[in-house]
Amino acid sequence: MPTDPVLVVHGGAWAMPDDMVEAHIQGARNALQAGWRVLDGGGSALDAVEEAVVIMEDDDTFDAGRGSFLNREGRVQLDALIMDGATLRAGGVGCVEHLLNPVRAARKILSESPHVYFVGEGAEKFAAEHGIPLCKNEDLIIPREMERLRKYQQEIARAGRSDDSSSQAGKELFAPEISHDTVGAVGLDRDGNIAAATSTGGTLNKAPGRLGDSSLIGCGCYADNLSAAASTTGWGEPIMKLVLAKWTADRIAAGNLPEWAAQEAMNHLKQRLDGHGGIIVLNRDGQIGIAHNTPRMAWAYRTVKKQEAGIERNAL
Repeated sequence: MPTDPVLVVHGGAWAMPDDMVEAHIQGARNALQAGWRVLDGGGSALDAVEEAVVIMEDDDTFDAGRGSFLNREGRVQLDALIMDGATLRAGGVGCVEHLLNPVRAARKILSESPHVYFVGEGAEKFAAEHGIPLCKNEDLIIPREMERLRKYQQEIARAGRSDDSSSQAGKELFAPEISHDTVGAVGLDRDGNIAAATSTGGTLNKAPGRLGDSSLIGCGCYADNLSAAASTTGWGEPIMKLVLAKWTADRIAAGNLPEWAAQEAMNHLKQRLDGHGGIIVLNRDGQIGIAHNTPRMAWAYRTVKKQEAGIERNAL
């Protein structure tokens, strides 16, 4: 029996300023529209979440693809993961510097490699060998982010602080006042299969080679038809330590509703490690959960009966 499709997307959870709200809502809507076209045409959840994330990677509003935060050396390094709930196959890339759409490379890994994860030059070589063109790192950099990095590094130098992540300055780097525009999508198709994808440029002024949660299975992204599909955003280190996407899916497998599990995930993140972020969750019954413990989170969802997009929802 065919299943009614569902799609949920997010575009970051942080203390988003008022003048950026509309761009985030519109970006989420554009991603939702692209993914929904796939589902409405009978396509797979895997294809739908890929297409939704590509739209946000191409939109320099978000910290994914072009327009991402710059690392300490002024370069863009990108991470992405996509996962199929029907087969548990996944593909991920980390620390890539020459891909406009890392989620495309992640999808190629899922579909055409016995491996799950490639990083750096190896990921880029795999992508090129499978028909994905490489770009210059400069193609991913925009003036806004050059200025943001310059100001942040000036503040560190003026205060005589270290930028090491164990220092107070390092902790401030992950504060919700500094953008966490990681993007993601979860989808359910007419065949009853679910999928998830997450993509990010990481954090501002991060150390070269730093990986966050977004591209790691069970941390920033997870999908299993027996539980749920989930995509997270926010401060990656605490999310990794809690394997938060899998933690949330396990609670849904145990019989909890996605809405409850999403809220509990944010409570767990805050109470256990004083972490902050957001999550979107979807099960095979088409039930969704959207939650965050930051001031704002960009999100949108669509079912055959309803479409909605916004910034503030379930703020704790």
